[in-house]
Amino acid sequence: MLGLLIIACLVAMAALAEYIAPYDWRTQDVLNRFQAPSASHLLGTDELGRDIFSRILYGARFSLTIGLGAVALSFTLGTLLGVVAGFYRRIDGPLMRVVDVMLAFPGILLAIALVGSLGPGLASVIIAIGVTEIPGFARLNRSMVLSLREREFVVAARVVGAPDRSILGRHVLLNLVAPLLVFASLRISTAILVGATLSFLGLGIQPPIPEWGAMVSTARQYIATAPHTFVYPTLAIFVAVVGFNLLGDGLRDALDPTLRS
Repeated sequence: MLGLLIIACLVAMAALAEYIAPYDWRTQDVLNRFQAPSASHLLGTDELGRDIFSRILYGARFSLTIGLGAVALSFTLGTLLGVVAGFYRRIDGPLMRVVDVMLAFPGILLAIALVGSLGPGLASVIIAIGVTEIPGFARLNRSMVLSLREREFVVAARVVGAPDRSILGRHVLLNLVAPLLVFASLRISTAILVGATLSFLGLGIQPPIPEWGAMVSTARQYIATAPHTFVYPTLAIFVAVVGFNLLGDGLRDALDPTLRS
């Protein structure tokens, strides 16, 4: 419930940023740059005098979009690959060898290579992270389908002549929903963190757009003189990652019948 509360607050902040933020994220006031947190600027100002609180509110839109968009892409393609590979054993080998090749590359290096070829930007980051997450979803789906296809209710459906699409829709996919929701919620936190890392390295969303990783990257050179410019965007990333991890743990406890007392 704490994770759900954190995520609900982040979503509300992102959706209502125009009404909550006291300043526009682009408004500069160089005469008041590096101002410490105060009543006029709750989290202080950055190197150009922009309000950090307002920029974090607007930055939530980009970070949440990266996390949700990347996982939605990997969820869709990974589920398709995993279900097909697990249900139709004739094409299991070729599909899984492709997945094995993708798994041979460290996720962050593969994301860097993809976003480097696609160019910086929100869409490129989502695609790059989404592609790196596909093998995890594919492997998970395949292992669960291999188990489900031998269960009694699936065998019974085959005996009565049910077509493959009916078996997949009514007996296989419905039993994949709970574990996939848990896995997806945990991977959202990873996607947010990887997206922030790409922006921190200068390969993701570019300044002056207030993505949290880009804000941290810009502020790192001012840690000694204005630590608040670095601390608050970093804290925003931390809170988002913890929120989705807590939600994933809670969903696992709620949806896994073996954990119920």
